[in-house]
Amino acid sequence: MLRSGVIARKVGMTRLFMEDGRQVPVTVLQLDGLQVVAQRTPEKDGYAAVQLGAGTAKAKRVSKAMRGHFAKAKVPPKRKIAEFRVDPENLIEVGAEITANHYTEGQYVDVSGTSIGKGFAGAMKRHNFGGLRASHGVSISHRSHGSTGQCQDPGRVFKGKKMAGHMGAARVTTQNLQVIKTDVERGLIMVKGAVPGYRGGWVTIKDAVKKPLPDNVPLPAAIKPAQSVEENRATEEAAAEGGESNES
Repeated sequence: MLRSGVIARKVGMTRLFMEDGRQVPVTVLQLDGLQVVAQRTPEKDGYAAVQLGAGTAKAKRVSKAMRGHFAKAKVPPKRKIAEFRVDPENLIEVGAEITANHYTEGQYVDVSGTSIGKGFAGAMKRHNFGGLRASHGVSISHRSHGSTGQCQDPGRVFKGKKMAGHMGAARVTTQNLQVIKTDVERGLIMVKGAVPGYRGGWVTIKDAVKKPLPDNVPLPAAIKPAQSVEENRATEEAAAEGGESNES
């Protein structure tokens, strides 16, 4: 059963105290105006998927083409866009807003994000090498990676050799993180452990591919009632108009 994932913003880490006295370290992820921007259907596009948008962007910072794209979907300009493959029966209507109870407590998810950049790192930090000896003839090269190749045959360094180089700032997926708690009113999803990226960075959350999907998950998604969506849209439009008048 393939259903849509969500886009969330990483708020930070904290801990939750459980009823049995345990302390569970969690990462707090927030859904910020997560709406369906477009659909991909097998008849038109050859595959089934939903395109989601999250966050709020100023219209002047959005390209003309994207402004038209958002206007067609009747949603405000979004800061982040991502597409999720789904089964054809799990397509979601354009304009629908997904809520935090899209995931159930105890469910396992996979979280993807851009890891924190470390710049140019040595072999010990980058690949967990042990380094050279601390004494007995080793001089000024204790943290070096040592020999990288052979002698005359083949006489070269193989591609993919673990050496010093750029570390971090790459797409990373952390699998099998357990959802500990959700807060629908504030749009929060709290997962056990750490997720990739900086505080304030965007991540995508999907159902875990290595764990069974719980029977009580909402299908095709947990969607906010249409009346609430219209109220939020009116509030956002009023705030945008107020911001434009203040700028002028």
